[in-house]
Amino acid sequence: MRAAVLEAAQTPIVIDDLDIRGPRHGEVLVRIAACGVCHSDLSVVDGSFPAPMPIVLGHEAAGVVEAVGDDVASVVPGDKVVLTPLPACGQCYFCTRQQPTLCSVYSGSLFSNLLPDGTSPLSRRGEIVYRGLATAAWAERAIMPEAGVVKVDAEVPLEVACVLGCAVQTGVGAVLNTAQVEEGATVLVLGAGGIGIAVTQGARLAAAARVIVVDPVAERRDAALRFGATDVCDPNEDDPIAMALALTNGIGVDYSFEAAGQASLIEQGIMATRSGGTIVCVGAPPLEQGISIPMVVGFTASEKKLIGCLLGSVHAQRDIPRLLALWKAGRLDLEGMITQRLPLDQTEVALDSMRNREGIRTVLTVDA
Repeated sequence: MRAAVLEAAQTPIVIDDLDIRGPRHGEVLVRIAACGVCHSDLSVVDGSFPAPMPIVLGHEAAGVVEAVGDDVASVVPGDKVVLTPLPACGQCYFCTRQQPTLCSVYSGSLFSNLLPDGTSPLSRRGEIVYRGLATAAWAERAIMPEAGVVKVDAEVPLEVACVLGCAVQTGVGAVLNTAQVEEGATVLVLGAGGIGIAVTQGARLAAAARVIVVDPVAERRDAALRFGATDVCDPNEDDPIAMALALTNGIGVDYSFEAAGQASLIEQGIMATRSGGTIVCVGAPPLEQGISIPMVVGFTASEKKLIGCLLGSVHAQRDIPRLLALWKAGRLDLEGMITQRLPLDQTEVALDSMRNREGIRTVLTVDA
């Protein structure tokens, strides 16, 4: 099969022919139709997130089931599916405590870039190729555990459904699952890329009274208004903290979401959030970045809550159908998030668009 391969960090993506084995027990072979380009992919390409090489990235995908292994019961060949990089086994310590994205069986694959058994289904001339970010969907086909695919209705366009695989799960889930934003709350969103726009949509779904979105790119601020922001801020012109305080009568927002993968924005969120409020770390800053909390006793006394968020704290088998139902009801805009469609052999163009903060989401269409 053809795949977009990263040979080494900070080198161009190349299209090459790889071998992919068939599905084993409990596995599904998916013919990929479309896959989004996410900031986490870019972080591996640019070297911010170390990963073994060579590797096939892409983890925001949808496709059609081509074959299934023994004991697979939820899908059959011909079914349309959305892939998810963080399945849940349903039985481990974390799954039984309603923390499915921390699943002991599957979450390690996100960092090992291998299947849970320590192998990769991909190879080239007999040498291993790694399964990037637990999916490897910048390719014509992908092997997934059964729990990592969610069946969708036949009429759902796969190039639209693919954005559910990461951006929408993460952003909407951060609001509804991780933070559990209540009706009438005030929300600050720091960053208006794919994740930030999904957070904005989540805040709208939660009926937040005020949604303040911060981004230096005018086109993204305009998009945020279309997706549910009540106010926007250009951080090059105005102070986001001062604006958040001014719009909340000096109290601060109830919730702030860092959605751009910049640690310094977490610090802004802490300062803009009211006493007793919640700061949610949604983005994935480079490993070397950290944060500083000055006067920790003040942070402690204010009872602010700083919490992490991995893929929106979702249970994919529950949340992807729920998100699709909201899309069908006209309450969640998936099509509007896709601002560029490119073929697989233009993956490098898609990455440059992300580096340059162009658009919201680029989707790679794959013709198997």
